[in-house]
Amino acid sequence: MSVVQTAVPSLWTMAAGQGDKLQAPSIEYGKLSPTLIVLGVAALGIVIEAFLPRKSRYPVQVFMSLLGLAAAFAAVVGLAASGSGGSKAQIVGMGALAVDGPALFLQGTILLVGIVGVFTFAERRLEPAAHGARVDSFAAQPASVPGGEGERAAVKAGWTTTEVFPLLMFAVGGMLIFPAANDLLTLFIALEVFSLPLYLLCALARRRRLLSQEAAVKYFLLGAFSSAFLLFGIALLYGYAGTVNYSGIARVISGSDVATDPVLADTMGNDALLLIGGALVVMGLLFKVGAVPFHMWTPDVYQGAPTPVTGFMAAATKVAAFGALLRLLYVVLPGLRWDWRPVMWGVAILTMLAGAVVAITQTDIKRLLAYSSIAHAGFLLAGVIATSENGISSVLFYLGAYSFVTLGAFAVVTLVRDAGGEATHLSKWAGLGRRSPLLAAVFAVFLLAFAGIPLTSGFAGKFAVFKAAAEGGAGALVVVGVIASAIAAFFYLRVIVLMFFSEPQADGPSVAVPSVMTTSAIAIGVVVTVVLGVAPQYFLDLAGHAGVFVR
Repeated sequence: MSVVQTAVPSLWTMAAGQGDKLQAPSIEYGKLSPTLIVLGVAALGIVIEAFLPRKSRYPVQVFMSLLGLAAAFAAVVGLAASGSGGSKAQIVGMGALAVDGPALFLQGTILLVGIVGVFTFAERRLEPAAHGARVDSFAAQPASVPGGEGERAAVKAGWTTTEVFPLLMFAVGGMLIFPAANDLLTLFIALEVFSLPLYLLCALARRRRLLSQEAAVKYFLLGAFSSAFLLFGIALLYGYAGTVNYSGIARVISGSDVATDPVLADTMGNDALLLIGGALVVMGLLFKVGAVPFHMWTPDVYQGAPTPVTGFMAAATKVAAFGALLRLLYVVLPGLRWDWRPVMWGVAILTMLAGAVVAITQTDIKRLLAYSSIAHAGFLLAGVIATSENGISSVLFYLGAYSFVTLGAFAVVTLVRDAGGEATHLSKWAGLGRRSPLLAAVFAVFLLAFAGIPLTSGFAGKFAVFKAAAEGGAGALVVVGVIASAIAAFFYLRVIVLMFFSEPQADGPSVAVPSVMTTSAIAIGVVVTVVLGVAPQYFLDLAGHAGVFVR
């Protein structure tokens, strides 16, 4: 008791004595401008929803979202041009965020994915007009009971859910922070900022509302578990190092920092806290990338969510989560390389094989693409395991290439429709090449890129990560990756054969004529896929220059 009584007054005395020395935090607003622009537009979108008439919200929200994302991308390019991705890389925001090559590369990729995502969200020509009003893929009144009186009244009134645009912007804002986070609390906050909007967006499908809501509930519950694991891991790592700062934890792991606080001295340096805490944090990140055995949410959520949301989530979440995983393993835990590499070997092998093998059994195109994304997470983990600058740059390039292939593929899925909406069962795609040769050819290009066929971005990305893994001593992992790629190529080619060499059904689906929005999204995907496949060297060099973390 006496110790407590003497300690508490001393703390008050110290605080009072330093009262006149308190300084305002120093925030580098210019360095943080991309994130601030996106979050500012997201907040403005909420104000627009509150005060603008319903008929005026759609064009204003679309314009503001595209303008905000374009301005943020311009800010990223400006920071990169000024040297912030190289010699002038630094830790900003009172040590909370890093502005370096990997962060700027990933933020630029996320912003471009966000722009294409807005195009698919804004599409209003695919669904039949409701009572004379054009509608989109999202529920007219999400808060109403599916099929209930409130939903019928909202559909009759021609309402649309324009709140999806500020939700998208908040998700992008959190994703911009996630790979740049330089302390564990910022990492957790960014995770929640982009996860919560995604949980909501998954529940907003206009068709198959119950399936959509089921997907959102599964995603929310499993996401809450993963967040809990992450938070518990953060607590244990703080107990080990006495700090949540990445460089501080790394110094304690290396033994160059010792405890100066007698209260922390008894716990700091406890390897059990380090190993368990690091494992839990990595588990939370592996959930977001969809790696086995943390992948069970992926096929159900991809199938049930509105397809524009699925495409955006499949591309952008993977970019942000792999960026955070790279920074954690390369900046915080390089001293534990011999501990985490064997575990990541096992995860990568399971992820590649499980994603490729289980995809063969799928009969729904969205579930097939979900298991494809799981297999690709395994290929990306091969680059992470390389533990070299080439490993980082290869993962960055792969993420950029994979994102636009994924967005384009899901944009194509929105166009194949029957009376019930999107025709996602594979049997409905039989003979699509005869009904719409151009659309089938475009989808075939995306499937060939997923399979890693030469002259596509998928081949360049896989070659880069496998080369880095082999140079890093993971040759056996590359062999498994090649085998998994061969298995995956089977079901991609099966879909191509189904489209071009099968007789179309008499009652088969039709191909909707999209607006310039979805057309642009698909065209961007095709261009990026071909350009990165035919002439990848410039972009590989760009990723190579961005492959060094600031510490």
